[in-house]
Amino acid sequence: MRDELGDSSPESGRLPVAPQRAEAQSSPSSTSTSGRSPGAGGDTRAGRPRRKSRRGVRLLLVVSAGAAATQFLPRHFSAAQRNQIMTWEVGKRWRSWPAGRIFPSAIDYHLPGSAFGSGESLALRAQRVGIAPQASCRKATARPAGRLLVKRGCLAVLRATYQDTTQTFAVTVGVAVLPATPAAGPRATALALSKSDAPQPWLRAVSFGHTATAHFAGKGHKVAWTDAAGPYLVLATVGYADGRPWLSQGHDTYTRAELHSLAAGVADSVAGRLGAIPPAPLCPGSPGC
Repeated sequence: MRDELGDSSPESGRLPVAPQRAEAQSSPSSTSTSGRSPGAGGDTRAGRPRRKSRRGVRLLLVVSAGAAATQFLPRHFSAAQRNQIMTWEVGKRWRSWPAGRIFPSAIDYHLPGSAFGSGESLALRAQRVGIAPQASCRKATARPAGRLLVKRGCLAVLRATYQDTTQTFAVTVGVAVLPATPAAGPRATALALSKSDAPQPWLRAVSFGHTATAHFAGKGHKVAWTDAAGPYLVLATVGYADGRPWLSQGHDTYTRAELHSLAAGVADSVAGRLGAIPPAPLCPGSPGC
């Protein structure tokens, strides 16, 4: 086998000869006329810029290390920045959340005990029948209400229909997306709707075929409900699931209470989900966070 460390072969038994180190020879020219050694004078003058260069390198290293450390320190948002990010987070939910998160399959609500002569409220549950496609603000609402919503910058309306466990009553809940400004926001818009001559209910009900709500979207008299959260105006239209009109005249306080409880329970649940305050952002995502 060939020795890869030298030219000699293992059979020779000889070790490779190390090269001899050349010795420096003194010459007359290497002797200083002043009697000083060569390193005493000229090397000192030559070494000064070298010291300055080393100081500059050290200073540069310190500055670079400080800049790098700053990048890894936690950076916090100001109060205005936090509010802006949180507002943006709430405002994008109608586009980023899946429909089933905005309109859950079941919503719990309560019927006050006063409706049936009891001191305790009755726990009830509304079941989702279906979710309608996204609609324009004009198509999803009654004509006068739609004009006012469009005038105030309404972007779209999301709707879903729920029914009570007995399939007697149904409610369509709608989310109107509005600008998050005090002048044209949901609360101001709800106040403007209440002062206008737009007949209630403002939200058009949605029927789903082959269900108990197949005729719910008829012209029968219904009850309206309104809530506001963030940039969302939440509307509800509630009535009999089969479309028969509800006669508001008379002394049927139980039906009135159940209709209002169903509408308020579903609308408040949807509004509470969409308008829930998100966690406050702490820093802009740097490695130190």
